Parts: sequence; C-alpha cells; structure tokens
Amino acid sequence: MKKIKHIAAQLLLCCFIFTGCDKYLDIEPKGKQLLKTTNDFDLWLNNNTLTVESENMYINYMTDNIDIVNITNPPTSLAELIYTWAPQFTTDVTAPTPLWGDHYKRISLFNTVLLGIDGAQGGTSSQRASIKAEALLGRANSYFYLVNEYAKPYDAATASTDLAVPFVTSDDVSQKAPPRSTTAEIYQHIIDDLNAAIPNLPPDNSNARFRGSKAAGYSVLARVYLYRREYTEAQRNAELALANTLATMIDYTTPATFPTTTNVVSHPDVIYGRGTNAAGIPITTEFKSTFATNDARRTVLYYNWASTVRGGTSFYAAAVTPAFQLTNTGTTVQEMRLIVAECAARANNLTTALANLNEVRRNRYTGTPVTSRDFSSTDQNVVLTEVLAERRRELPFHGLRWFDMRRFDMENRMPAVVRTNAQNTTIATLAPRSNRYTLQVPIQVLSFNPNMVQNP
Repeated sequence: MKKIKHIAAQLLLCCFIFTGCDKYLDIEPKGKQLLKTTNDFDLWLNNNTLTVESENMYINYMTDNIDIVNITNPPTSLAELIYTWAPQFTTDVTAPTPLWGDHYKRISLFNTVLLGIDGAQGGTSSQRASIKAEALLGRANSYFYLVNEYAKPYDAATASTDLAVPFVTSDDVSQKAPPRSTTAEIYQHIIDDLNAAIPNLPPDNSNARFRGSKAAGYSVLARVYLYRREYTEAQRNAELALANTLATMIDYTTPATFPTTTNVVSHPDVIYGRGTNAAGIPITTEFKSTFATNDARRTVLYYNWASTVRGGTSFYAAAVTPAFQLTNTGTTVQEMRLIVAECAARANNLTTALANLNEVRRNRYTGTPVTSRDFSSTDQNVVLTEVLAERRRELPFHGLRWFDMRRFDMENRMPAVVRTNAQNTTIATLAPRSNRYTLQVPIQVLSFNPNMVQNP
C-alpha cells in the first residue's frame, strides 16, 4: 500500500501541475496579452509547461515494466486505473484530463507563438523565423504523443480512415474543438511542421538543450518515422540528428564523469530536453531478469537491486545517483543510436546495427577491454532481438515503452500482459491486439463535444 500511495502522490502532483480542462484545451495562460516583442516570444518558449512533460508518468504506468504488487481488487485509484488499462480514468466530467489536456495545453502555448511571432516588435526576421521554427517543433512533438495515445498504432493500410485527434491551430480555448482528424492526417501535419521547422532551427542548443535545434528536429522526425514503422526514413533522420548534434553519451561505468547538475535537460547526452519525474517505480521480475550482471544501469538507476522480493526493486535514481533523479523524455544520443541499430538490423545491415548497438553498450556495461562489452552475431533475428531488448533496458520509463508495445503488438511481438495482486489473483489482462492499446477519448472532452466519435 505504501508503493500505491507513493505512485498516487506522483500522479496527483502531475494533476496539480497540469490542471483543468476548458473544452478541448485548458484555460488561457495569463500573460499572453503581454507578448509584444520578439524577445517576449523567445522567453515564452522557456515556460516550464513547455519543457516539463510530467504527464509521461501516466504512460509509464501502462507498460509491462511496472509491477504494483499491492493493487486493490477491483482497482479504484487513478494510479490503479491507469495501471490496469481502464477505458476511462475517471467518471467525473469536471476532473482534469491526464494526457489529452496536458498535450493540448502545450499545443495552445505553441500556437500562441505561431499566431503572433510574425507581428512581433523588434528583433530580426531570422530571429522570428527561428522562434517560429521552435514552436513548430514543439507542437509537432505534442501531436506525436497524442497520435500515439488516442489513435490506433500506425498502419499504412488503414491510417487514412483510422481516427486520431483534432488538429488545433488556434490558441482560443473558447472555440469548439474541430472533428477528429485521421491518423494519416495528423502524422502528415507533424511531418510538415518538422520539415518546415528544421531549416530555421539553430545549429546548436548546447546552452539550453530544452530549446530547439536542427538535431532536435531530426531526432523527433526519427521518432515519428519509427512509430510509422517506416524504418529507412527513421534511420536516415536519426543519423542526421547524430551528425548535427554536439551531445555525447554519458558513460555509466565511470561515476567520476557523471553530470553534477540534477537538471536533466542540461545533461550532455540530451538532444531535445523534456523533463519528468519518473521515480520510485517498482519493476517486474521479468524486466529485471533482462539485465546482465555487468550492466551498470542496475546500480546507477535502480534502488535495492539485490532484493529478491517481488516489486522490491524500483527505478529510483534519486536514492542512488542524485544527478539522474529526473528523467529526460526528450531525445538523446543513445536513443538515436538505438533507432539506427534497429532500422539497420531490420534491413539486415548487421555491421551498422552492431556498431551503433555496441556504442551504447560500451557506455553501459563494465568489463575490460572495452570490446568485451560488445554484442556479436551474424544472425539478423538475433541481432534485432538484442537491439529491441537493449532499447527496453535503456528507455524503460522515458514515455516510449508503451508506444513500443503498441508497434510491437502490430508485429506479433507482444505476449499478453497480466496484472496480478499480492495473492497472484489476476486483476487485468492486456491481450494481443487489444482495443486497450488505444486510449479512449476522455469523457470530459466528450461532455463538451458530444458529437466527437469515441474509440472502442
């Protein structure tokens, strides 16, 4: 019960940070009317609401990496309902809308920039173009989350008819929400925004990694194509991100080189920084078993690794390595390496796949010489399987595992996920191809938009 209270407290904190829902967005942010100069809009992009993605905690609780042992039967709390893939997380139409409302609030703020920056006073045309590009990048990133939560996993054969989310370009929250666009339409908007942004994004964001850069644009495009399962384009954009960034991986095997700041979006491996507090999350015995004994992440990021009790080990860097107490849900060097490795493995280019996989492994596993940390195989399926396993270990609570489960389910790579309580009673089951892999539109949204079509 202590773990449940801890998780519920985290989720409650997220609700306090992102509260309310007026129609499809949130209330109009105070200070909007004060945006007059180019510098005003530039400072607007430093808003914590834009750079902190606390809602990704909700996504983490839906994955197969987490094990809440003392869950009640039936589930009742917000944490438990999310954990068991309940169709709705509340019956209260006045309650905040986790995920949906959070993303649209952020989109509204980016739209404020897009609608006003051209008429801003002062600055140069290139400065205004750069600010607009950052807003396009941020809006695209938010729609990336929405389409991977409220639309079916991308399928080229059905994307033109599968419903996704409304595409909102206004920052006027009093306007009625437009109808839900299709998955194909939302993805095209995302790709168009990113391609429009990249030419005008700064070449480097090392001084403020939560701000945009060309590498950041390419890295989000790499994610987008990965979840469209268009692996050639995903690899190409991941390689462009790596070629255009000054970010470097952190070597977990050498604590003396760890960052000294707890501000995760300032860490050297960040390409596009977005922070969240993924802490105190009990992991499953199955996930724990995937770590080798020489994997440095076990003691750098996890608390009480030696425990043999179910749920006794947790993802809790704050208790062991304070510099990593916050998690970057934005893009990193290691994520781009793993995207290149996966896409190359799928194309049977094992040389490129292994080179990128092992670049990550050399910064995560102990052993001398450094080449002893490498993985090697000439079997395409073996290499791909290992890359996907490494991706799971490297990005367990970064807001991506749920999206990975969705696309792997489309490839028949996901077994049923079963939730059991302390008495091993089954509380919920996520079957292959379950409708629960796609979230329902929140009832709060439907109460304001009764004609909006609901997901199954």
